Amino acid sequence: MLTLLAIVAALTLDLLLGEPRRFHPLIGFGRLANIVERGCYGNSKGRGVVAVLLLLLPFAAISALTQFTPIAAVLDAVILYLAIGWRSLGEHTRPVGVALRDGDLAQARERVGRVVSRDTAPMESNDVAKAAVESVLENGNDAIFGAIFWFAIVGAPGAVVFRLANTLDAMWGYRNDRYRRFGWAAARFDDVLNFIPARLTALSYAIAGQTRNALRCWRAQARSWKSPNAGPVMAAGAGSLGLALGGPAWYRGKLETRPPLGAGRAPDANDIGRALRLIHRSLLIWLAVLAGGILLVERFLR
Repeated sequence: MLTLLAIVAALTLDLLLGEPRRFHPLIGFGRLANIVERGCYGNSKGRGVVAVLLLLLPFAAISALTQFTPIAAVLDAVILYLAIGWRSLGEHTRPVGVALRDGDLAQARERVGRVVSRDTAPMESNDVAKAAVESVLENGNDAIFGAIFWFAIVGAPGAVVFRLANTLDAMWGYRNDRYRRFGWAAARFDDVLNFIPARLTALSYAIAGQTRNALRCWRAQARSWKSPNAGPVMAAGAGSLGLALGGPAWYRGKLETRPPLGAGRAPDANDIGRALRLIHRSLLIWLAVLAGGILLVERFLR
């Protein structure tokens, strides 16, 4: 029950405070990762493994040691709060919808460029809305549900390692000349940590919306997506919302032919809010399942 209370407390802190304004731990970690990269970099999988271990093990150990303090429960809630980004997800994507509804495409492109890595200059209104919805769906797992899952399984160290591994994957998990080998360990470790949470996130998206459509899209489309974990999440989310996502997109001046995701109409400005509400409903499902599971375990142990 303390685990559930810590999760609720962390989510409440996130809603009240949002991301830390002056110093975000993940920004500081990113700077540290750049320092480690400069010291460890080489065109070698082994060097990438060493870099990942150097960055993750100390923080895992520190978060584990907090469990032996008198205020362990409080620290758990604070650590999980720092690992999730529920409120910030809306803060970064709702302004995109506002700009689109105001007819300011240039502003919408600029705002969506803060949350996606693709080129925004060629985007039309539907492309901007699509990019924002895709970001919401994928980050629902990366910034919320994955951290909650690992926190529920192994406590604060699980949430810390998951979020930091996700950050390293975002920095090093590219299939280009520089990172294909060095970033291999970060990408694979993130894949392993995300395997179960991503599928639970996809299932909760399906339950929280158009269930049949979501499950059909997940089954038919997930395997064709470039990421083994983002595929189920985004296919199920798109199907749940009744939207057509995926498809061609520009990255660093090159047009990439991405597989289709979902089924339905092209997204518009209002669908960004719908995607955020899908995450809210999914979060209620997660909390209800966690509460029910805890009650069953406690009854079994009596």
